[in-house]
Amino acid sequence: MDINTEIIENRVFGDIAPGDSASLSRKITLDDIALFSVISGDINPAHLDAEYAASGLFHHIIAQGVLTAGLISAVLGTKLPGPGTIYLGQDLRFLAPVSPGDTVTATVIVSEKIAQNHRVILDCTCRNQDGAIVLHGTATVKAPEEKISRRAIVLPEVRLLRHEHLRSLLSRAGAGSPLPTAIAHPCDEVSLLAAVEAARAGLITPILVGPADRIRATAKTHGLDISAFRIEPTAHSHQSAARAVELVRMGRAKLLMKGSLHTDELLHEVTAAQTGLRTGKRLSHVYVMDVPSYPKPLLVTDAAINIAPDLEDKTHIIQNAIELAHVLGIATPRVAILAAVETVNPAMQATLDAAALCKMAERGQITGALLDGPLAFDNAINATAAAQKGISSPVAGLADILVVPSIEAGNILAKQLTFLANADAAGIVLGASVPIILTSRADDARARMASCALAVILAGAKALVAPEANAAFAQGAAAGA
Repeated sequence: MDINTEIIENRVFGDIAPGDSASLSRKITLDDIALFSVISGDINPAHLDAEYAASGLFHHIIAQGVLTAGLISAVLGTKLPGPGTIYLGQDLRFLAPVSPGDTVTATVIVSEKIAQNHRVILDCTCRNQDGAIVLHGTATVKAPEEKISRRAIVLPEVRLLRHEHLRSLLSRAGAGSPLPTAIAHPCDEVSLLAAVEAARAGLITPILVGPADRIRATAKTHGLDISAFRIEPTAHSHQSAARAVELVRMGRAKLLMKGSLHTDELLHEVTAAQTGLRTGKRLSHVYVMDVPSYPKPLLVTDAAINIAPDLEDKTHIIQNAIELAHVLGIATPRVAILAAVETVNPAMQATLDAAALCKMAERGQITGALLDGPLAFDNAINATAAAQKGISSPVAGLADILVVPSIEAGNILAKQLTFLANADAAGIVLGASVPIILTSRADDARARMASCALAVILAGAKALVAPEANAAFAQGAAAGA
């Protein structure tokens, strides 16, 4: 429990004299501005949207005027007159903008006392760090009559749950043309809603593959307008999966998206030797996670496809994730291979695999990243935890990619980050000829959209890579495993 030893005291009317003054200073941050918007509902883009603000009068985000005026209120309520003060009125003029990073000093000076009702009139000024006046005016208060001395309350810690990383994905993907996307068996609200949302955002052009009457009935029940979407009719989910994959093979769809059928059902058709979408790589799943408490995107693999991957599987899983990281702009991703401990233990296969994978990277069998392991989760993402264990590593505390030992570990980790750490997660299946979008009933709209955006970005990047690159990696991994 935090204990604050600071005491705040007031000044009663009889102890106040003209010329008395008090002040406080605060550095204004982007978080302050955002929090004020959350509290007040003021979503004026001049305070929140850097792109919009750049074209405005001041060419950058500015703080709300009332946020600056709040510093005046803070001085009146805590210093002069202090606790027990009743704010009666104010007359303020806003003379200059306050920018993120400015340090504002609010000062009040008693200009007049009025015995009736113990009123006090104060001159109020706010100046920035350069001494420029940003606000000036007067305040009228009713001063307290009884002396008050209290220990200052410890304020709760506030963290903004920002999701800037996934927002940037949406912005990047939305800059291109929508991609035709075969959605296999979209016969429930979640899968149809995902299609409608992504189409509305200009990310995809949905091709709905499934029982036509059932799809239309679901849309009608949930008030979803799918009139602009093409429907490829099928009799059942097995046929839906096969037809969706066929549309991709024919080039009529550039992306594949899971509907309300089971994941295994769709992937069975994807991996079919003669009619699937195989490339020679092993399929693997990656969550691109936007964790508010982590300073950069965090990739978690594999949490959905490979149940108990062996060493060869892990080489594919890691290389797939590395190539995704490159597409996302991470030139040299730091890959942490997770286990329960940081040392190699012959009784723990995950630690042996981690050591072997690091040696494979040293020998060029895994390329494009820095690898280290075994590392426990805390050492992978927290530099202090790594230092306390005496771990010196270019990866520890700075991981971009977390490689889990099994599907259970990956699933638990991803869901913990989502439901306990308020992370957003964009999920994608890699290793096929096109990105495969997996949506979950538990995904919110932002996560569904981000998954589609990730697939669109990947499809654009794949179009620039020679097909031989995939085959070359597959042959090299198989020879080195």
